[in-house]
Amino acid sequence: MNAVINRNSIDTAPGQTIVAASDLSKRVPTVSGDLDILSSVNLDIKRGESVAIVGVSGSGKSTLLGLLAGLDVPSSGTVTLARHRLSELDEDGRAKVRGQLVGFVFQSFQLLPSLSALENVMLPLELSGQRDADRQARALLQRVGLGERLDHYPKQLSGGEQQRVAIARAFAVGPAVLFADEPTGNLDNTTGSRIIDILFQLNAEQGTTLVLVTHDEHLAQRCQRRIRLDAGRIAGEE
Repeated sequence: MNAVINRNSIDTAPGQTIVAASDLSKRVPTVSGDLDILSSVNLDIKRGESVAIVGVSGSGKSTLLGLLAGLDVPSSGTVTLARHRLSELDEDGRAKVRGQLVGFVFQSFQLLPSLSALENVMLPLELSGQRDADRQARALLQRVGLGERLDHYPKQLSGGEQQRVAIARAFAVGPAVLFADEPTGNLDNTTGSRIIDILFQLNAEQGTTLVLVTHDEHLAQRCQRRIRLDAGRIAGEE
C-alpha cells in the first residue's frame, strides 16, 4: 500500500502524539532459534519533545530507532508516525513518509563522497522539489559554521565537519521528526559537545521532534526524556 502524504498530518499541536509504538516486537531467526531483539515495547512521543533512548550495547536501541523511523518493519505490533501507520505501508510508502517528514543523523555521517558539502545538503531539497535549494543549503551550512567549506568533499573534511554537514542535510527539508543514531559516536569529546550544541540549537529553531540513540550521558541529559532499554524491553524512563 502506498502512502499519500498529507502535510496536514503533521499539523498537530505541541503536546500531541507524533510518534507512537504499540506492543512492538522484533525477532530474527538464528541457527539456535528465534532471537527476540525487542519485546512488547510501548511508547508515546509528543510533538516538539526531545527523547533519548539509552541502554547498554545490544539492548535494542538502534533496532527500536529503525522501526520508529520506518527503516525496518516489526515482527509484531505497530508504529504510527505523524498519523501514518507504517505497518500498513509498503517500502515505497514508508520511503515517501520518511522523505517528507523525517530527517536522519547517523554515527557514520553517510555523506555521498562524490558530492561536495553544498551538494550533499542540496540533494534532499532538490528531491523535494525546492526551487531555491542552492540558497537554502548555503544558509544552512553557514548556520553550522561551514560557510567557507561549501565546495569541499567529505574526504577533505574532519569528522566534526562531516557531521555538521549531515546535520545541515537532516534539517534541510524542515522535518517533523529527526532521528539520530549515536550522532557523537565517532567524535572526540570536544567536537562532540560542539555537535550537540548545533543539533539542539537547530532543533529548537525548527521546533522539530528529536529522537536519538546515544551512549553519551551528556547528550542524553540534554533531552527532556530518557527511555532506558534493557534486553529489548523498556526498563524505565526519566
